Amino acid sequence: MARIVLPTLEDMKPEQRAVYAQTVAGRRGSAPANVMVWLQSPNLAARAQKLGECVRYETVLPARLSELAILIVARHWSAHYEWAVHEVEAARAGVTPAVIAAIRDNTTPSFDKPADEAVYAFSRALVADGRVPTPTFDALVLALGSRAAVELTALVGYYTMVAMTLNTFEIPAPKGLKGLE
Repeated sequence: MARIVLPTLEDMKPEQRAVYAQTVAGRRGSAPANVMVWLQSPNLAARAQKLGECVRYETVLPARLSELAILIVARHWSAHYEWAVHEVEAARAGVTPAVIAAIRDNTTPSFDKPADEAVYAFSRALVADGRVPTPTFDALVLALGSRAAVELTALVGYYTMVAMTLNTFEIPAPKGLKGLE
């Protein structure tokens, strides 16, 4: 059970409704649970949801690689809601069931593409240590470029904030989706 009651549209104050409407009108088409929690602070919610839209949809990373990194963050922090939602999104974006299962099971997946392997290694190092070793960094830059390194770092940081929000307020996986065990 969540530690916070997520507001309904009827219960929202005008500034909350404005952020909610902005979020729903954006690329997501809905307001995920983390945004609903952040609505307790409408200014934070407005800024954070725009950053989330940017790092998820407006980077040089293809959706497959973004979703791969998001799964790594969700698994690292055992964020049930984040995992459940992005497991579906990752499969839709082309992350293979074997890779998804390996991440879920905390084992290293096998990759066919160097870019996938580079994103995996970079993201795992960043969430595990808060740093990326030079060879891992260099492999990502070689595969995808320095802009991708900047944007991937921001994506991992943003989804860490999402995971911490969801975990702090004990937000479960959405109904009908399976979280982590």
